Amino acid sequence: MDETMAQDNRAGAARVPLTRGLSAKLLLLTILFVMLAEVLIFLPSVANFRLQWLEQRLGTAAAVATVLVDGDPASLSREAQDDVLASIGVHAIAILDAGESRLLVVSEMPPRVDQHVDVGGTGQLEAIAGALDTLVAGGDRMLRVFGHVGDSATQYELLIPDTQLRRAMLIYSRNVAILSLIISLFTATLVFAAIDRLMIRPVRAMTRSMLAFAEAPDDPGRIVRPSQRSDELGVAERELAAMQQNLQRTLGEQRRLADLGMAVSKINHDMRNILASAQLMSDRLRQVKDPGVQAFAPKLLRTLDRAVAYSEGVLAYGRTQEAAPKRRRVRLRQLVEEVYGILAIEPAGGTELVNAVDPELEVDADSEQLFRVLSNLSRNALQAMAGDMDEPVVRRLTIAAERRGAVCRITVSDTGPGLPKRARDNLFAAFRGSARAGGTGLGLAIAQELVRAHGGQIELAESRGGSTVFAITIPDQPVDLDMARNALRRPA
Repeated sequence: MDETMAQDNRAGAARVPLTRGLSAKLLLLTILFVMLAEVLIFLPSVANFRLQWLEQRLGTAAAVATVLVDGDPASLSREAQDDVLASIGVHAIAILDAGESRLLVVSEMPPRVDQHVDVGGTGQLEAIAGALDTLVAGGDRMLRVFGHVGDSATQYELLIPDTQLRRAMLIYSRNVAILSLIISLFTATLVFAAIDRLMIRPVRAMTRSMLAFAEAPDDPGRIVRPSQRSDELGVAERELAAMQQNLQRTLGEQRRLADLGMAVSKINHDMRNILASAQLMSDRLRQVKDPGVQAFAPKLLRTLDRAVAYSEGVLAYGRTQEAAPKRRRVRLRQLVEEVYGILAIEPAGGTELVNAVDPELEVDADSEQLFRVLSNLSRNALQAMAGDMDEPVVRRLTIAAERRGAVCRITVSDTGPGLPKRARDNLFAAFRGSARAGGTGLGLAIAQELVRAHGGQIELAESRGGSTVFAITIPDQPVDLDMARNALRRPA
């Protein structure tokens, strides 16, 4: 039921509505941004339109003024004057020549002048402010427009209402808005088509691939097929394909590990019963009076006890995880001797076991877990050296240790051929870090887990022909100050 709902949710996510998709958002944003750009262009353009419209009226008035100055303005009748001013759309025309102002013709003198406009000396910001003022609050104002026409030294002036000016500016604004909208739609369509082809479609393809891969991550056909693009999307496609391949490989390994864990748990369950029976039979060896039997019987019992404990530990690990270490002070040299005692080295085999640990050196650790760490490393070293059949070659396994303050450093070294590159690259990875054919690599993986549980670290300190050294660093567990104070506090 839950899986079906999850699949429905993924399918719904794949079918994004058009109004919520990236394409619609991209189209709307492109139109909005182009319109904003057009607004920035519109403001200076409408301001220039206003000044040009006034300049045209001033030029026409200048032509009329020239005729009147050459002739006799008084000869024109009132009707003629009104016709001339009406054709231009002004109320009065005057000139300023040689410091003398002359009113040439007037139809009616307005009671006031609302705004003075110098068509030749108006700055851009002032022109924009004047244009906006006319568009928003104009229509019933009287303007005094003045300036020079061409190279003439005479300044011409006219009084003109802004009604026609505002009407012309509104028509101009409407035309610009329609043209801007057309340009915005055209530009948005081109930008959308380009970005949709370059970005949106590849992103959709990657989204579909991720959803398909999530439905069946074990299917190699669900892995995205990267294109040959060299841009960021091409890099993203190749990285996604690599990530899906790694995830698919990891899931396969985990599935195999889960199956193996179940099989090992079953085997260990039966092995534990067999070892328990062997343990009971081994107890009877203590009753045998033979000195040789009495010498090896304790080691045999100790080994069987550890085997039973390991089997129980494997079963517990299948349920939860490795048990937390039960740390105590352990004499390391004695523990190393026990490790060497279970390696079952043939005396005539030519392999030398060296215990170079100081008899007084102590390590703060779980003795059983540290025993497992050292035994796994020692067995790996012996297996590496056993492959070399040349008799004169020295085969020596050495375990040494030193303490520096609150840290104990243990080294396990051998004179084997060294680790191959594949083993070094996957050193502590289960089933991949083995140095020999048929190996599992579990020994190093287990050793690393146990050392980390102590807050320590295990590393490959050296690996070359004739020398392989693993170094284990285990710090003492921190002291609880409250417990230490209580222990040092004397009774009253």
